Amino acid sequence: MISRVFAAQRAAFARERYPTLAVRRERLARLAHLVTANEARFVDAIDADFGGRSAHETRLAELFVIGAEIADARRGLARWMRRERVSTPLHLRPARAYIERQPVGVVGVVSPWNYPVQLALAPVIGALAAGNRVMLKPSELTPATSALTAELIGAHFAEDEVAVVLGDASVGQAFVRLAFDHLFFTGSTAVGRAVALAAADNLTPVTLELGGKSPALIAPDADFALAAPRIAAGKLLNAGQTCIAPDYALVPRGREDALVAALAAAATQLYPSFVDNRDYTAIVNERHAQRLAALVDDARARGARIVTLDPAHEAARTGSRKMLPVLVVGVDDSMRLMHEEIFGPILPIETYDTLDDAVARIAARPHPLAFYWFGSTGERMGRVLAETLAGGVTVNDTLWHFTHPRLPFGGVGASGIGAYHGEASFLTFTHRKPVFVQPRLAAAKLLYPPYGRTFEHVLALLRRLTR
Repeated sequence: MISRVFAAQRAAFARERYPTLAVRRERLARLAHLVTANEARFVDAIDADFGGRSAHETRLAELFVIGAEIADARRGLARWMRRERVSTPLHLRPARAYIERQPVGVVGVVSPWNYPVQLALAPVIGALAAGNRVMLKPSELTPATSALTAELIGAHFAEDEVAVVLGDASVGQAFVRLAFDHLFFTGSTAVGRAVALAAADNLTPVTLELGGKSPALIAPDADFALAAPRIAAGKLLNAGQTCIAPDYALVPRGREDALVAALAAAATQLYPSFVDNRDYTAIVNERHAQRLAALVDDARARGARIVTLDPAHEAARTGSRKMLPVLVVGVDDSMRLMHEEIFGPILPIETYDTLDDAVARIAARPHPLAFYWFGSTGERMGRVLAETLAGGVTVNDTLWHFTHPRLPFGGVGASGIGAYHGEASFLTFTHRKPVFVQPRLAAAKLLYPPYGRTFEHVLALLRRLTR
């Protein structure tokens, strides 16, 4: 089935290599209608997959984000499609040049389970805007949402426009071995490496949206009353199952207890209870819940102080995968949670003596997908941002750089390759083809062989013109 659909999309692209603006906008309109007309169904499907997913989080962090991304693409598409004007240097005139923005062909998208609608459809938006055909392989860990996505895509798009491929990991492995013109993957760093290796066999270019340990650096002058609610909100959205959730916090030594108190108060304000709270999301499955519990047990065994947030005294409750948030104080590099991406409601708190010490630790670790700075926005912040490398940054808050359609979103190093959102998505799935137009009367023939005095005079002139 995969090979048949791939062949059909290849043939369809060969028939329509440059879809018009009207065609692209109409495809995006169909995708927007698919999402808005089925909001309740998506909410129910994701809730079933997670065993408890906040409907408000689904509507905001999945469906609203997709709607906003489509609206931005439809508004900007005419400008994005225009050829780029390029000035021609004096020594190449009277020739002219430009860059044509051309669809690449058939795009493969592999999406994860944690935001199973948003992270599936956001790359599809960019691929369709750029004029491509798309095959989507959603996660098997959210089967209800994946099945609903396949049903709705099938009802709104021809199979040779957009197609959804369902199946387990073996299907995913076959999927990434197809000779796509571009392969877009969102998921873990470990799986991303395997995807890149599979794509390399076909020399398929890849965009890898991975993860890593995104730090929240709290400066000595930071206001805890401002920082704590924003860290808590970013950490507890989707119960921490967010690739850009703050993965650990760095705080000046001696202020860790004040931060714990501020985070506990902020979390209680956001969620007066956790297990019995429909605003709070469950861990996606038992395997992930057990992995998170093991991270906490390992930190405890190695001497960390564990602070469990339980304002409604629900610790004794069983039968739910809604995990009580945990603050881990006194962490060090011997602990698993300081090496693994946490992907859950656990926040390690690391202390530092000087800001230079904190920056050096962040810089020595694999480059994170996101970096969060809490403090003044003057020279000190500028120096910290210059000395740390991360996929993206939000200052005095968390997550929000992801939502800005004009900011490219992506990782660096172990946290990813390439970027998307807005025009960056369009360009990811576009070939910028340079075109050089030589006029009938051109001096280029003066540089043809046989070489002699004319060549030397012209070359000397060109050197003077390019100084």
